[in-house]
Amino acid sequence: MTNFIQPPRLRIGEETEEERHATWLELFYDLVFVVAVSQLAHNLKEDISLSGLFGFVVLFIPVWWSWIGTTYYANRFDSDDVEHRLLIAIQMLTAAAMAVNIHHGLGESSSGFAVSYALGRAVLVIEYVRAGIHIPSARPLTTRYAIGFAIAALLWLISAFIPIPWRFALWTLGIIIDFTTPLTARKFQLRLLPHASHLPERFGLFTIIVLGEAIIAVVNGVSEQKWHTSTVISAVFGLIIAFSWWWVYFDNLGGKPIEIARTHGKVGVVNLWLYTHLPLVIGIAAAGVGVEEILLSKQTVALPDSQRWLICGSVALCSLSVGILHRFGVIRLCKIRSKYRLGGAAVLIAIAFFGKGLLPIAVIALVALVSALQVVQDLYQSRPTTRLADPEI
Repeated sequence: MTNFIQPPRLRIGEETEEERHATWLELFYDLVFVVAVSQLAHNLKEDISLSGLFGFVVLFIPVWWSWIGTTYYANRFDSDDVEHRLLIAIQMLTAAAMAVNIHHGLGESSSGFAVSYALGRAVLVIEYVRAGIHIPSARPLTTRYAIGFAIAALLWLISAFIPIPWRFALWTLGIIIDFTTPLTARKFQLRLLPHASHLPERFGLFTIIVLGEAIIAVVNGVSEQKWHTSTVISAVFGLIIAFSWWWVYFDNLGGKPIEIARTHGKVGVVNLWLYTHLPLVIGIAAAGVGVEEILLSKQTVALPDSQRWLICGSVALCSLSVGILHRFGVIRLCKIRSKYRLGGAAVLIAIAFFGKGLLPIAVIALVALVSALQVVQDLYQSRPTTRLADPEI
């Protein structure tokens, strides 16, 4: 801690921006979301069905958006003083409370989940008001964010005292306001673009959190089964899936969308980068559950339809999300890579459609093969001769 009391300061801008990395406090804050993602995965494992997947997504969105809110604030206005640390501690408590209420989060615990989310957003509103007071140049943005997030938080808080299903109607309205608030402040965002080195690192760290679920899934799946050859081979395929998507994502990660917005005034690229990460991390987290279910299933019996769709659909969602990012130049602009990502998603959906009767090891082997081919394609496109021949590679 550099100062006992230090007002929020502007951490962005071409004149003041310096190389930044995640702080120890941010890394500590992330630990709560490791637990929250684990609870979400546990919920999905208990109910692998369309309704179970729907519940997983519904609860995942506010958890992810809570992390996004704190991350974006710290990216622009972080200060290491007592007040900021205490506010982060309160946000950690609210995130932990959300994790506690995820189990039965759409039932008897839904009111507790709503209150937890609302309180976390209220703290974020306080942070933006505080930043606006101390940084006049940022006041238009902080005021817009504070008003929008406050309205959404109020709706979530009110929902806790309204019976189901009307409670979920207020959740829907609240999350729509939360998501659209940044979109209504595009002209203010352009003046205060996120930090070009800090934000990609933070996004990468959350991606590591959900990739960690895939590793946990492999360990849990193997530890709860006898060490049959097919189980061990399936576990290797599970690790290949996780490693492949780590490779594909982090080899293409960077601050390019912020640079594009800064040089061409296209703030929509930054927003596309933000919102496309939601299906990406949902897909990765669900894929971890799919891998574990395959490892726990009977290896001599055809994989049930729900589990086949889970592993194929979730990895296809990852591939589709990365393909969109490639296509619009949000990450490395490469139409060839985009086609391979979209093609991979199509192949995975085809496996889900026509793979009825396949054994678990066959399904996970096919998914691992499609994932590994994405890495092979990237390596091929990254050859020095290829890069010189096509500037978009």
